[in-house]
Amino acid sequence: MNATTAGTVIIGGGVMGCSIAYNLAVKGMTDVLLLERDVLGSGSTGRSTASVHTHFSTETLARMAWNSLLMFQRFNDVVGGECGFTETGHLVFAGKSDYARTIASVSLQKNIGIETDIIDRKDAAEIAPGFDLDDCSAIAYEPLSGYADASGTTLAYAARARQLGVRTDLQSPATSLEIKAGRVSAVVTSQGRISTDSAIVAAGPWSKDLLAPYGIDLPLRVTRHEVAAFSRRAVDLNNLPGASDIANQIYLRPEGKDLMLVGSGGPGEIVQNACEYGHRPTQGFIESVWTRLVKRIPIMKHAEYTNEFAGLYTSTPDRHPIVDQLGGIEGLYLCTGFSGHGIMLAPAAGTAMAELVLDGEASSIDISSLRMTRFQPGHHSGVEQKHIVEYGEYREYREYGADIVV
Repeated sequence: MNATTAGTVIIGGGVMGCSIAYNLAVKGMTDVLLLERDVLGSGSTGRSTASVHTHFSTETLARMAWNSLLMFQRFNDVVGGECGFTETGHLVFAGKSDYARTIASVSLQKNIGIETDIIDRKDAAEIAPGFDLDDCSAIAYEPLSGYADASGTTLAYAARARQLGVRTDLQSPATSLEIKAGRVSAVVTSQGRISTDSAIVAAGPWSKDLLAPYGIDLPLRVTRHEVAAFSRRAVDLNNLPGASDIANQIYLRPEGKDLMLVGSGGPGEIVQNACEYGHRPTQGFIESVWTRLVKRIPIMKHAEYTNEFAGLYTSTPDRHPIVDQLGGIEGLYLCTGFSGHGIMLAPAAGTAMAELVLDGEASSIDISSLRMTRFQPGHHSGVEQKHIVEYGEYREYREYGADIVV
């Protein structure tokens, strides 16, 4: 397409960029150009398990996850197209050391209005027959959660955005920005220059390098995370729910009728170049995650490993994303650092970013705790300074700059 002007340029054609494009267009901003370095959803989005749950330990992310889940439930009617949302229910298994935090998190979620509760082992055994629950001190259950189709969701957002007037340039990576008199004036791509007053960076693992030349040091770490797929044909595990197993440092969900996807907690291998990393799980990972899976579901020792993938997480030190208008440069916005939770938070994050761009602030959810300024020395936003546990990855962070505790 090689456009030369646009009212707003979105950099990044993953699920986040496409959600933002749709939400801007549906609110009336149609002079939007979406840039993607390859094809839509080809980055982190296309290598996600696309789990959709609401078990977070802070109000901002819990509200964002709940709003997103409600959108996934009615996605086809509201947005149009197939997002592939499948309701499976979602269990959280916590051992003794995580008992208090799990109880507190569920209490926070229920106060928000999320449909979740602490259940006993008997009820959990009915939901997940074949699971060994003897080590569980607390079990949480979300009956409405499940998983989506990451690529389907991305393409549905993009298709509807195009119908509303958004333009897309594929295989057109942004290479630089032009900033004059403290404001964005253009985005430069491999295909040419695009004049614009507004640029939204939703480029995941490429965000840091893109903004570094302008004195913006994003506190992002890109890591490689592996997922294994096991066949369930040889075992009796029908109606399998999704699960976050804090005690065994794994998460799992069904895939279709015959497969189970299993990932692992832990910091992940640091990736220096997002274009070059191993796309397949290692033998060591497969053996480790399978061993831990069998502790929770003993019958899975008879399952068969099939294949699957490795993808990238782009994470901030507090595992909360940055959703903000970057101070000091008018017209520059950032939406990145979702730490592996991009799919499950994309509907709410896209809405909030569109509100921020159009109205100057988000009204659907309070995103003040997601500002970039929280990482400035001496700043205390209440997010990075307190003890945070994100159960989706089972990692603990005590403050900005702290080492990971697995």
